[in-house]
Amino acid sequence: MSKSRKPYVVLVFTLAFALLLASCGQSTNHNAESSPSSSESLPSPSSGEAANGTKIYAAANGDIEVPVNPQRIVDVTAFYTGFFVALGAPLAGAMDNALANPYLKGKVDGVANLGTVPLPESILALKPDLIIAYKGTDEIDQLAKIAPVVAVEYGKLPYKEQMIEFGKLTGKEAEASAWVDQWEKKIADLKPKVQAAVGAKTVSILNPYAKGLYVFGHNFGRGGEIIYGEFGLKAPEEAQKAAIDSGTGWASITLEKLPEFAGDIIFTCPWSGDTSDPKIVYDNALWTTLPAVKAGNVFQLNPAADTYNDPVSLDAQLDFIANSLLSVKS
Repeated sequence: MSKSRKPYVVLVFTLAFALLLASCGQSTNHNAESSPSSSESLPSPSSGEAANGTKIYAAANGDIEVPVNPQRIVDVTAFYTGFFVALGAPLAGAMDNALANPYLKGKVDGVANLGTVPLPESILALKPDLIIAYKGTDEIDQLAKIAPVVAVEYGKLPYKEQMIEFGKLTGKEAEASAWVDQWEKKIADLKPKVQAAVGAKTVSILNPYAKGLYVFGHNFGRGGEIIYGEFGLKAPEEAQKAAIDSGTGWASITLEKLPEFAGDIIFTCPWSGDTSDPKIVYDNALWTTLPAVKAGNVFQLNPAADTYNDPVSLDAQLDFIANSLLSVKS
């Protein structure tokens, strides 16, 4: 795992892309041109949905002129795709791992799969009027020759604030506010019940991987936003210091340190980033003798879905996490 969860998308924009743009008659002021696969012209990002005009949006890559109501959004971030799904914003294309998120099943039908490395031809063919990318993504200037690019700094805003921001960006302010309101009502109902069930018990989020375990905190998915942020539950002291107080949201530990980081309740799943066998941890005596394991207070997360902390994923995680915590044994 890199020092940041931020999954930078490495885009392959070589001389071939420059030639492609030249052949399309692409200009830096977004004049209309033909896509590689169609005689139809690309919409001008400066007009977007022409009747709606444009606005200036303060993004991580500067003040960007964007459509007031974008109609064809391409997201190359993966981890923010669920925000646009929750808003009902018109997604034209997204990354393979985002579309594979089980929580988005049935909600992204018709959205083009850009694979693991989106090719310029694929993006051009979708005729986007807005592209979402991470701050620091390679070749943002090249992407901007296709459509306005709004860069986002991963994790800078808490997810509720990010939802409101994306609502402003896409002309979906009412939808964003409605999601936050319904979410906060759910939390207000569940929080006292969960806190009563858990009491003073500590909670850990642990993922075995090839070199030991990852310990996750409050802002790195896997339910941390709910467990520590919304429900206000406590991590073991060492996990609190390493993964939460540090601000990183995660820490890596060796198997030998497991007892110091394991809470009275554990949420866990295999690490999806390598092919190591989690039984190296789960069958080890250090794991099997943990109080949480012996008490039956270990709950399995979904490694294909629970890494995400977008609104769609959080809604699904909330049900599982709350039901798990309400079932905790003394």
